[in-house]
Amino acid sequence: MDKPDKKSRNFRLILEEAASHERIFSLRFSQPQLVVGLISAVVLVVVGMFCLIAYTPIRSFIPGYPDTRTRREAVQTALRIDSLQTRILQWELYTENLRRVVAGEDPIRLDTLILGSPGSRNVSDALYLAIRDSLLRADVSRQEQFVVSDQPRGTLPIDALSFYTPVKGVISQGFNLTLHPWVDVTAPAGSTVMAVLDGKVVYTDWNPDTGYSLIIQHEGDLLSVYKNNQKLLHGDGDAVKAGTPLGVLASSTSLTKGDHLHFELWYKGKAVDPALYIKF
Repeated sequence: MDKPDKKSRNFRLILEEAASHERIFSLRFSQPQLVVGLISAVVLVVVGMFCLIAYTPIRSFIPGYPDTRTRREAVQTALRIDSLQTRILQWELYTENLRRVVAGEDPIRLDTLILGSPGSRNVSDALYLAIRDSLLRADVSRQEQFVVSDQPRGTLPIDALSFYTPVKGVISQGFNLTLHPWVDVTAPAGSTVMAVLDGKVVYTDWNPDTGYSLIIQHEGDLLSVYKNNQKLLHGDGDAVKAGTPLGVLASSTSLTKGDHLHFELWYKGKAVDPALYIKF
């Protein structure tokens, strides 16, 4: 009798009760089906792990992954470096002028650097360009300090933004897109509530249930909502910077239990979980 081809061999997986030998489950499969099944299982596990890490807060536990605090510290470090570079350029300009005065030459004037006159080219090109760049940065910063433009200016995605903590506390009730599309952050009454990003106050209101409320429009189709305040420090149309005090947290109201901040974050018209981007 011929032996069956190995590729056409069939197998059966049986699960039965030990005492009565009653068959509970039976699965019949061939060798190719077994290989395909194992490969499919491995692919599903890999895809599941990828989705779990990419789309849930678990990714923040991976060593080396840049969480919100890391990004904020990176931005602050970059600002300090820029400030130090400006300081160094100022000292280089001062040293160059001091050398010129001692040598009996005319000192470099800032207006010549701004206007770009040929006489200023006696300074090294790197120093000349760097000083003009610093002056331009300062001028643009002054012009845009209190301007919230409606036009996009290379805005960053929400994952790349560095949010300021609105109030230090503990999340007493988390985010649920259907039932609770915001977070409640427990903090003592009288705590200062601060803006999470630069923006413009577009709405203020008061009612006996939620106290004073304030909404800020940020760049990149981003809105932040702050409720349960006993007092507001800004009104409609005010431009605010990240970390600017907005109000004072109220005691519990008729609809709330315990002193807490009602905080919402909306991105492109959809409520998002603030805890994914802000460390309270």
